[in-house]
Amino acid sequence: MREKILTFIEKNSRIDIKELAIILGEDELSVANELAAMEADHVICGYHTLINWDKTDIEKVTALIEVSVTPQRGQGFDKIAERIYNYPEVNAVYLISGSYDLLVTIEGRTLREAAQFVSDKLSPLESVLSTKTNFILKKYKDHGTIMAEKEKDERMLMTP
Repeated sequence: MREKILTFIEKNSRIDIKELAIILGEDELSVANELAAMEADHVICGYHTLINWDKTDIEKVTALIEVSVTPQRGQGFDKIAERIYNYPEVNAVYLISGSYDLLVTIEGRTLREAAQFVSDKLSPLESVLSTKTNFILKKYKDHGTIMAEKEKDERMLMTP
């Protein structure tokens, strides 16, 4: 039941417990108890809303920062990752494979604000060897949801 619950609420965290119980063929109390247990165990870490900021008049810039670091003896990447994720500007930190060690996502009001975070706070950290900042210009799909609208064909249909 746990995997089924997680699959459903990952796509729609606002689903009513009663409706979820019906879909799963379980009783409402069992589903509620399982959700509460997963929240207590930090399997479910939060409930979030996906917002298309391009549809608002609010300016937001998202940066994906690739970071190369020197792992610390006995602590690996965990200590530097903790230092980075404690900055309030940071939305996410991932340990990744490939050319870089960490992928850090931040949001700012402007490109300058995001770049300044990298130059003033991230790059000077003792274990950071290098950074590469990528700015998201447009989101086509995010968290499994298509964000880009198809352009409407405004041409008139001509028939012979």
